[in-house]
Amino acid sequence: MRNFANLIRRMGMKATRIGLCVVMASLWLGGARAETIKIGLFKGISAGGPVYIAIDRGYFAAENLDAQLLFFDAGEPIAVATVSGDVDFGAAGISAGLYNLAAQGALRIIGGMNRDVPGFHAVGFFASNRAAASGVTSMKSFAGHTSGVTTVGSTYHYALGLLEEKARIDSKSVRAVALQGMPNILSALTGGQVDTAVLPVPFATPSLNRGDIKLLGYTSDVAPWQMGVIWTATKTANGDPDRIQRFLRAYRKGGHDYFEAFTAADGSSRVGPTAPAILSIIAKYTHQTVEQIKPGIAFVDPEARIDEADIANQIAWFHSGGMVKNTIDAKTLIDKRYAVKLTPR
Repeated sequence: MRNFANLIRRMGMKATRIGLCVVMASLWLGGARAETIKIGLFKGISAGGPVYIAIDRGYFAAENLDAQLLFFDAGEPIAVATVSGDVDFGAAGISAGLYNLAAQGALRIIGGMNRDVPGFHAVGFFASNRAAASGVTSMKSFAGHTSGVTTVGSTYHYALGLLEEKARIDSKSVRAVALQGMPNILSALTGGQVDTAVLPVPFATPSLNRGDIKLLGYTSDVAPWQMGVIWTATKTANGDPDRIQRFLRAYRKGGHDYFEAFTAADGSSRVGPTAPAILSIIAKYTHQTVEQIKPGIAFVDPEARIDEADIANQIAWFHSGGMVKNTIDAKTLIDKRYAVKLTPR
């Protein structure tokens, strides 16, 4: 410090001012800290790939964001955590809980994540061996049986509703059993406590390979739908647009990397040249093997576009079943300042 002071005294007044400005600027730049953001995710699915890629390849860091991940066993607790401020962004499946909070003005959807489209096998319909032996051998044979879901009004509960609609199954003939988490559902299915379930393929793959359960088909065989979205608290959407735009820029960069790895030019599923690197990143963050993830890759829109028509259909379905108390307009829920609408072909 004494040598530094002597150096300053030897400098002219003008040079002193310049030197001090340089020192102060260097200290400010060197001490600038990235803004911490917490992202709530449903662990064990490939749909979170863009988030993992954006962290791993420094896309969030380039936006001066320190992204921290918090994992949950279902989508609904993530929505609750967003309202409470425990997470800043949710990136997961849609649930009745999210719609109920949105109807109260607490949440806004700012982007789309994964959509279920033909050719991608991210989520499957499964049967227990006991149920399969008694005749549950196809997606049309769900009637008269129990089906495990995380919570009533969850993302996969809606998928079950889509199946009932497409296969003309009376919804009253299928009893949804809320088991509060994927591990519980899988345990109940392998043990024969429930007859059927809707599960992420990567999560179910080890049990399927061991012959503990049977695969009946994929949710993408039923109907294209908006499975996952990105949301934030309404107060964040209104009060911190810069942070949201930085988050979405980083996310979309990760989304483009993901899309390039797994989607052909015509929109079909593929394993491209960059897929091994992307699979390794997803495996790293989900703590699953590449072999486990690969069969259940989800389709993710690289621009985070959202299917507004399906969001409206979901709200109507949950409302008709009494799971959403007060209906909400999809156009109000989707924040057009940030979200990009999917244009049907």
